[in-house]
Amino acid sequence: MADRLFTLAIWSAALLVAAAFLWLLGDLAWRGMGHLSWSFLVSDPENAGRNGGIAPILVSTLLILAVALTAAIPLGLGAAVWLAEYTRRGGASGRSIRLSLDVLAGVPSIVFGLFGYAFFCVFLKLGFSILSGGLTLACMILPILIRTSEAGIGAVSDDWRRGAHALGMTRAAALWHILLPAAAPAITAGLLLGIGRATAETAALIFTSGYVDRMPESLSDSGRALAVHIYDLSMNVTGGDQAAYASALVLIVLIVAINASALTLSDRWLSNRIAT
Repeated sequence: MADRLFTLAIWSAALLVAAAFLWLLGDLAWRGMGHLSWSFLVSDPENAGRNGGIAPILVSTLLILAVALTAAIPLGLGAAVWLAEYTRRGGASGRSIRLSLDVLAGVPSIVFGLFGYAFFCVFLKLGFSILSGGLTLACMILPILIRTSEAGIGAVSDDWRRGAHALGMTRAAALWHILLPAAAPAITAGLLLGIGRATAETAALIFTSGYVDRMPESLSDSGRALAVHIYDLSMNVTGGDQAAYASALVLIVLIVAINASALTLSDRWLSNRIAT
């Protein structure tokens, strides 16, 4: 009886989460599909976003995300490898760094936005730019990516390390050919969580990448991200609800497409590593 009740509770929780997601997706599709068209994706916004499309917004969003991932992935993987393989297990330095990362992962995004504005925009004189926004998002992604990647690398059995050492492999070769491929699912999970947070971020980007809705000409140009555009249409533009719902629908599709691409690349990389 207790086992059946437990199973019923698990199924109820799963169905409740699925129903909430489907309700959200259905509401966005119902309100946004009428405004969504090919011209909406490839044209410039007009009349404060009430008319026209989101082409410059999409380009700015992808550029900001590209800057964030380019900065976060090598730094995050390097830090995760150092924590998992080069620090003493249970040591004070490793514990303090992990605690700092956990605290940073829970810091509100508005705080990262203020830090990004003070450090990247003012101190480094990058101004309101795609570069400032992307680097600020990289700071937000790093704690999640480092902790999940470190957990994945640390979960690899020590027998694999001893086996690599017995075969005469260097530490770098063991990391590249054995440990990182084995930890690929955890690394991918951290990357997907980071991409989701970066793509949907609003508060931090208002202070760093700016509010301009024209097509960016370089990384030093200001650009409005899709999440910022949705916020502006919903809160500041009377009559912008339809465009906001259509933009939100595009944002959901964009996140799903990026996550699917990341999963595919991860699986392909893992297969190649195992084959070689």
